[in-house]
Amino acid sequence: MEKTEIKISTDLKKFIDKFEPNKFKMLARGIEIRGINDVHRSIELARALIERMKLKLVVHHSAEMAQYRSFEVVNA
Repeated sequence: MEKTEIKISTDLKKFIDKFEPNKFKMLARGIEIRGINDVHRSIELARALIERMKLKLVVHHSAEMAQYRSFEVVNA
């Protein structure tokens, strides 16, 4: 069985180091942050961090993700 290696961008590494998510899943284009109690607040904090650090990342969120208390941070 082959393992597929996912390349992680420098901006995404910086975001993970500063945001320090407890649980996240690597995606081909970013990460999915999971198991958050206050999704709305976490999304706002993530967006503020991205803006403050001038990272080339975008926050994606949908109703389906809300069921799992998650959101995605992907490369812009």
